[in-house]
Amino acid sequence: MSVFIPQEVIRIKRDGGTIASTDIEKFVAGITDGSVTDAQVSALAMAIFFNGMSPEEGAALTLAMRDSGDVMDWQGFGFDADAPIVDKHSTGGVGDKVSLMLAPIVAACGGFVPMISGRGLGHTGGTLDKLESIPGYDPYPDNEMFAGIVRDVGCSIIGQTGNLAPADKRFYGIRDVTATVESVPLITASILSKKLSAGLGALVMDVKCGNGAFMDSMEKAEELAGSIVRVATAAGTPTTALLTDMNQVLGTTAGNAVEIFETIEFLTNPGQADARLKEITLALAAHMLALSKAQPDLKTARKKAEEALNSGQAADIFAQMVVAQGGPKDLYERATKHMPLAPVVKPVTLGEAGYISGMDTRAIGMAVVALGGGRTNPAHDVDHSVGLTGICQLGDRLEADQPAAMVYAKTEDAADAAIQAVRASVSLSDTSPDVSPIVAKIIGG
Repeated sequence: MSVFIPQEVIRIKRDGGTIASTDIEKFVAGITDGSVTDAQVSALAMAIFFNGMSPEEGAALTLAMRDSGDVMDWQGFGFDADAPIVDKHSTGGVGDKVSLMLAPIVAACGGFVPMISGRGLGHTGGTLDKLESIPGYDPYPDNEMFAGIVRDVGCSIIGQTGNLAPADKRFYGIRDVTATVESVPLITASILSKKLSAGLGALVMDVKCGNGAFMDSMEKAEELAGSIVRVATAAGTPTTALLTDMNQVLGTTAGNAVEIFETIEFLTNPGQADARLKEITLALAAHMLALSKAQPDLKTARKKAEEALNSGQAADIFAQMVVAQGGPKDLYERATKHMPLAPVVKPVTLGEAGYISGMDTRAIGMAVVALGGGRTNPAHDVDHSVGLTGICQLGDRLEADQPAAMVYAKTEDAADAAIQAVRASVSLSDTSPDVSPIVAKIIGG
């Protein structure tokens, strides 16, 4: 039996070689138990940053990090072996509340959605922060309760528990301070190790591209999407990636409670929903249902998803999920009581008329962070009551005194700063601009 020597693994990758799966497994075990040092982890990360990984190496790294902690065994919780267990992951954007309506739509059409979500990162909002706007909502049920909600309701949205892919947690912390976060193979393994720990039968990725996304060019977005699809497929999980536009805020709200309000309105009054938000949600739902075989094909899946939304069935399932996780039974009826918004409300007017022709989406996300809706310190709590509503969309025509958005802030000074930030982030023109489609490309497994 050969002796495992971490520096030999580093040397192989440094020199552009291929690391054996067994050595990757042993290295990850050393990350988990601490026997591999921070210096060795950072050296391997840098070697991977410069020399990349094959899909087989990526799959081995992903599975080793997945298996470093808990992995959901759905058959052990009474699910059939072929149950359509499916999830979606977004690379992050501004106003991206898609998961909140997507999970109940898919559940209404026969899928089971065990969604492990995250908090806000940088200028992007986090699904978990939004759900915690709802009083009593418990994002950390134990595995048995999590499985029971998925079985009985059809979906459950939770946060990452302490023993979910712990190797990734340490690996990411080291990458964060060694300038290796941007490595596509390591981003891929980080995303997939957490997602696949949920025991998925299929995964759909929403890879965002544009000035409000981490991947600001189509080339970068395609590289990441292709890597995720290849590695997930090699790891045994059928995966499809949709490349979607993030050159404007998704929907008309950005914040936490305000996005829950938009979710409720979307589910209970879909005829009035923002068109781009509806399109991306239904497109993702169709792919999740078809890929997991909950529905026979994309066309049927899309039709079923539309029916589930328009009939109110998806709204009912979202309400059931909220109650199952400790939230109020009358959320829809008394939403403003349960989630009061910040007291200072001011319009963002642009002072001249024209068509909205450009938007610095990242700057709008940072305006929400500055209001308190995101974190400038990882240890800080977010303010769920602040944010933006009524956000204009590219191609909208506004008069000089017509609001481009409404600001909800705790103080006058915070509101005025947000107004200036949003005003500076929006461009006007005399003619209506061409607007990119919300779904730019689909990369299938």
